[in-house]
Amino acid sequence: MEHIGILGTGRMGVRLALLFAHAGHTVVLASRNLTRATRIVERLQEPLIRAGSYESAAAQPVVLPAIFVRDGLYDILECYRPSLDGKLLIDISNPFNVDYSDFILPWNTSSAEQLQFRFPRCVVVGAFKNVFWEVFDAPRFDGEMVSDIFVVGDDQAAKEQFMALCDPSPFRYIDAGKLTNARIVERMTLLIGEMGVRYGFFPRMNYKLLGGPWTPGQADQLAALIKERSV
Repeated sequence: MEHIGILGTGRMGVRLALLFAHAGHTVVLASRNLTRATRIVERLQEPLIRAGSYESAAAQPVVLPAIFVRDGLYDILECYRPSLDGKLLIDISNPFNVDYSDFILPWNTSSAEQLQFRFPRCVVVGAFKNVFWEVFDAPRFDGEMVSDIFVVGDDQAAKEQFMALCDPSPFRYIDAGKLTNARIVERMTLLIGEMGVRYGFFPRMNYKLLGGPWTPGQADQLAALIKERSV
C-alpha cells in the first residue's frame, strides 16, 4: 500500500483517486476548498480516499497534480516545493489552451519537461496524458480491448514504481521511453481530441499500440537493414 496525494478534484482527479484506491492505495484527494473535497469524498464512499488540502496532498510520498497548466500548475506547486523534494511526481497534464484548439507551450518542449525543469529535485513520470476522462468510466472498447496508457520518464525505476502503483487497473501501461517523448504523447492527445470531435467520439477515445511477436527472420532482416544504413 502506498499513500498518494492528488491535487485537484476535477474529472481526472476524482477518477484517478478511484483508480488508485481500487488498486489498494490510500489517497488524499485535495481541493483548495476543503468543503468541496469533503463533499466529493463523501459522495464517492470509498474508504481509502479521504479529503484534504493541497498542503496535505503534497505531503504524501507520491504526488499527482490534476491541475491544468493554463490554470497555473507550476506556480501552484511552487508553494509546496519543500514537500515535493525527492518524491515521485506523476504528471498527467497537457498544455491545452482554453478552447482545446492548441497548446500554450512551444513544440520543442512538453508539460512534463517543464515540470521537471521547475522541480529538479522531484522525479517526474508522465502518464494518463493520452486518455480523456470518460474512458475511465468505460475503459474497454468493442467489449474487450483495453486502452493504452503511455508512460514517459528518464528514471526507469520511477516508471516501474508508477506501473506497480496502478496494478491492477483496467488499462495497459506502455513504457514510452524518455521524458522528452512527452512532446509526442501530448501532441497526439491534441490530435485525437480534434479527431474525436470531428467523428463524434469526444471525449471517449484513445489510441493503442498494436503489434505482434516477430519471427527470427524478421528480426535478422531489421538488424541487417540497420547495419546497412549505419555504414
